[in-house]
Amino acid sequence: MHRAYQPILPCGNKYLQLKWDKAKYEEHKKRIQAAKPLVDTSAPATYGHLHLKLGKLKLEEDRLSVIERDNRLLLEKMSCIMRTKGQIDNKNDYKAKSLNGEKRKQELRRVNQENRAILDRIKKSQPQYQVQRWHEDWQRAEKYMANVARYPRGRCKSQSRKEEQFKNQTSKQDRKREKQLKQEGVKSKMKEKERDHVHHGKGKNN
Repeated sequence: MHRAYQPILPCGNKYLQLKWDKAKYEEHKKRIQAAKPLVDTSAPATYGHLHLKLGKLKLEEDRLSVIERDNRLLLEKMSCIMRTKGQIDNKNDYKAKSLNGEKRKQELRRVNQENRAILDRIKKSQPQYQVQRWHEDWQRAEKYMANVARYPRGRCKSQSRKEEQFKNQTSKQDRKREKQLKQEGVKSKMKEKERDHVHHGKGKNN
């Protein structure tokens, strides 16, 4: 009895109930397999005009055709030159012509003449400033200042010169004193070292 089919609900015939339950289960599985999803997870549709850009291809073909045409024309020209040795030379017999060239030359000559005349006038002109008179006026002013001054002129300079000499002498003397002091300090240290050495020798002998 424990191996027999046990239905969920009470029934009159277990065998028929098993058969009916299996049929419902199979139908349920078929419905699940045939069910359509509510959310569309399939890949988006592909459009040809997005992947195959005909306008761009047409422009590229036009550009290549122009390049090919230019190359063909260049090749024809080069082959013509190679066969006929060229029909163009590098000679240029053209002479420059000007409608107002003579007028410009006349203007240039006039300007040069005026410049020479101005230069001559500058060279021949006499100076308006008289240096000799300035020098005489300065000597006269120095004489007046010497008469008016309380002390004789040049005393300040001599005094400053003496002060500088005195400073130089004092600095030299100070340097000599410092040098002597250093030498005396060194000598005193040497004497102290000798004394210490003598005392140590006596102590060892004792």
